[in-house]
Order: sequence, then structure tokens, then C-alpha cells
Amino acid sequence: MYKQTFMVAVVAVALSLPAAAGAVTEAEIKDLREQLQQMKREYEQRIDALEKRLQQAEGAAGKAQTSSSNAQKAATRAEAVASSANARPAGESAFNPGISLILNGVMANLSQDPARHQITGFMPTGGEVGPGKRGLSLAESELVFSANIDPNFRGTLIAALAPDNTVSVEEGYIQSLGMSHGLGFKAGRFYSSVGYLNEVHPHAWDFVDAPLTNKVFLGKQLADDGVQLKWVAPTDTFVELGAEIGRGRAFPGSDRDKNGVGAGNLFARLGGDIGASTAWRLGLSHLRTTAQNRSYEDFASNGVAVNNSFNGGSRLWALDGVLKWSPNGNSTQTNFKLQGEYFRRSEDGNLTYDTAAASAAGTQTGTLRSAQSGWYAQGVYQFMPRWRAGYRHDRLNSGSVRLGLVESGALTAADVPIYAAHRATRDSLMFDFSASEFSRLRLQFASDKSRPGVTDKQVFLQYIMSLGAHGAHKF
Repeated sequence: MYKQTFMVAVVAVALSLPAAAGAVTEAEIKDLREQLQQMKREYEQRIDALEKRLQQAEGAAGKAQTSSSNAQKAATRAEAVASSANARPAGESAFNPGISLILNGVMANLSQDPARHQITGFMPTGGEVGPGKRGLSLAESELVFSANIDPNFRGTLIAALAPDNTVSVEEGYIQSLGMSHGLGFKAGRFYSSVGYLNEVHPHAWDFVDAPLTNKVFLGKQLADDGVQLKWVAPTDTFVELGAEIGRGRAFPGSDRDKNGVGAGNLFARLGGDIGASTAWRLGLSHLRTTAQNRSYEDFASNGVAVNNSFNGGSRLWALDGVLKWSPNGNSTQTNFKLQGEYFRRSEDGNLTYDTAAASAAGTQTGTLRSAQSGWYAQGVYQFMPRWRAGYRHDRLNSGSVRLGLVESGALTAADVPIYAAHRATRDSLMFDFSASEFSRLRLQFASDKSRPGVTDKQVFLQYIMSLGAHGAHKF
């Protein structure tokens, strides 16, 4: 194109020369021809240079396209390698679990000797149901490890660090990730979904200790070794159904040297919103387990310490409800939570009295049938940022306990004082301050009437500190 334009210009100049010939000399014509030749050489050089640059640009574009294709192929290969390596980290640094530590400390002032604490009318559970030690003490702390194992599973281990320098596994389980159709799976040791509070770790409780109901029916908290399967319905209203089977190793069951399943729990939950400020949830669960030589200590009528054991079935129903309110769903300024649970348990089996034959009556076995219940209700109000106040009322009904040995006259009611009829109550008032989401200070007053004719005036000062990554709590 450039050459054609140049030739047109040359022809135009040549055609104009004859017309001007009469006006110029031969020397001038020669000079003009030399200038024209010079211009022609310069244009040809520039055209050659442009053509070389065009060839170079086309070559570079071809190389870039080839490189892009190679890069795409390399990326595809890398993606395939990454996918195949998903199930196994390339090195230790590729697996970084979240680690957290919950520090818990309590100062307790108790008007009654905690060593004599008893919830009359209910069989002792062997769990931590007392008010704890007087004075300053380090309460149970938690060390938590959790991480996604692969795209299908997540693992969690929670170790309980007790004040007596012992360590135990509080929870250790795997759970599914991304199962379809609203299904969820968990296996290992975990807190049972019976009731509401049982699943919540103590550092997330609204009061220093558990309600009386959880102490007598679940031994404070029930954690079992087993499997859980639950399903969330694809509806606007929250609907959750679940089932658990377990070893039945802990109260109200007992660890047995036996194949198969020792405990089972069925639960159902409904929930939803009322406007933009209120949310609610209702739950119903049924726990069935079997106890084998579930032992406890008591005193005979002459004051001699005896050991008794129960063998039989235990059935527990739990009804729970939670209502939460915060202005337009914003809980940072003010919020209120109303929470309550009702438990009813029936047991049917045999009671073996004085298994070591320490009393004058000696070892004897007879039937035991009981139907007992209890409930608690609590309200917690955050009246300004970081500050909360709460009140809780607990009530137990020892109900009807029929002992074959007493009915037959082999023993007197004084020989099994733990089963004396009693309606235990407890009232608690608490105030707490959270400097941040990682720290909380709490002051609690309680009036505990777990024993007939005795009122334990209790004052607790508690701190809860969270170090490291920690997941969100349940609703």
C-alpha cells in the first residue's frame, strides 16, 4: 500500500515537469531528480522497516497464543493434581486446626458444707452436681481442636482440664459436611441432643452452674459414645428431626460389657421468627437407656455408710423452649432471652441394698419403680451493651418411688433416706459483664433448698476467658 501511494506521487511529479520545463534550467531539473530519488529511498526504507515490525508483531502474537494454550493446559494439570491430593495434605503445614482454650475460675461462698450436699428424693448421679469447693478454685477449663478433614468430614476434640489435674475427653467426634437433602451425621463422643441446655458447653451458660433438673436427670451433662443422624426440612419454618444411638455409658445409663446399643434418643425441633425482632424454638426429646449395677452411696438407719445399686430401664422425656428478642434483630445494644425445660423420668427395675453387706440388714434385692419430674425457667436481659442480668427458678418433684424392700418390711424408709419425699427448689440471680466477646465476669447469688429444712446461701464470682479461635454457639 505504501509503495502504491509513493508511485502515484512520482507519476504526478513527472507529469508536471514538462509544463514547467520552460521555466527551469537543466541543472535545476537534475537537482529535482536527485531529490526525488532520495525521497524514494527514504520511503522504501521506512516501508521495509514497517513490514519487518508487522512480521515481528505477528510472530509475537502467535507465540503468546501458544503460551496461553500451554498455560491453560498446565492449569488443568495443576487442578487435577490438587483434586487428587485433596484427601491427603502435602505436609504438616497443610493441616492447621483451629485451637482454643477456655479458662474458667470461680470464687464460692457457701453457707452449708459442700461435702454434705444432697438433692433429696433423687438417686445420686455420680456427676458434678454439687456447688463446688469453698473459696477460690480453678473450675473446669476446655482445650478445643477442630478442623475440616476433607470436603466430606470435620473433626473436633474437646479436652476437659479438671481442677484436680486430671484430663478427660469431653467430646471427640467427626461430623459430615455438605450432605444433601438436609441430612447431617455425627459419630464419636458428643453431648446428647436431649433437651436444650445439655448440648451447650458450660462456658456458654447464662449462669455459673446447671439447673437442678439437669443435675438429677442427666448427671449435669450427658455425653455418650455413639452415632447421631438428623434431618432439616426444606421449609420456611425450622423443622429438625433426629435420632441417636449410643453405648449408654453415663448416667442415667451405665457402662456395660455388652455388644450392641445401650441407649437411644429421638428428638424433634420447631422454630421460626415472629416479625423482625423475635425468634423462637421448641423441642421434644425422648431418651431410653438401661442401667446395669448403677451404684450410689447412702446411709442406713443407724448411720452406717452403704453402697446400693440399680439394675433396670430408664425413660426420660424432655420438653424445651427458647424465645429470643432484640430490636430489629440487632442484639448488640439490648436483647432478652427466655428459656425453660421440663423433664419427666420413669425407672423400673431392681434395687440391691448394701452390696458390701456393711449394715446389719445385709445385702438384699427388691423392686424399684419411680416417676419423677422437674423444671426450670430463666430470663436474661441485656439492658445495655456488655451488661446483663438474669433470674432462674428451679423446681423438682421427687414424685412416687416404690421400693419392694420397704413395702415388704425388709427395710424401713430410714434405711434409704435418699428417697425421702421432697420438692427441691433453687432461686438464682446473676449479673455479668463482657468486656469483649472473649471475656466475661459474673456475680451470682443463689438460695438452694435441695435438702429438707436446709437452705444453702451461695455467692459465686466467676471469670470466663476464651483464647484462640472459637466457633459460634448454638441458638
